[in-house]
Amino acid sequence: MQKTPHGKLTLQTVPFPADTNSAGDIFGGWVLSQMDIAAGVTAAQRANGRCATVAIDAMRFHAPIQVGDLFSVYTDIVGTGRTSIKMHVEAWVRRQRTDEEMMVTEADFTFVAIERSGVKRPLPPE
Repeated sequence: MQKTPHGKLTLQTVPFPADTNSAGDIFGGWVLSQMDIAAGVTAAQRANGRCATVAIDAMRFHAPIQVGDLFSVYTDIVGTGRTSIKMHVEAWVRRQRTDEEMMVTEADFTFVAIERSGVKRPLPPE
């Protein structure tokens, strides 16, 4: 397992008890939502406008997230097409009680740049 995050710090938050599943760990849907928000910010910046998530591949959960952890999402654009943006997204935590840092989740997201009407549009040049 890698020891430092790859990509740009895009989002930080702290999960609360309302974000837990029946086992007391942070609900996977909450984690996915935070990662999608962060990836969407990065995609919109690169596309200079509106984007939509079209795929989430290889979602891997490495460790549970606990209430009170500092939850951080890092995004790294790994490729672009005519209308699409592919990025690797990592979620890391710093444990509240021990200050231990670890990657807890990672996935590959694909976005497509879209017009206001929802139709695909080309990405602007970098």
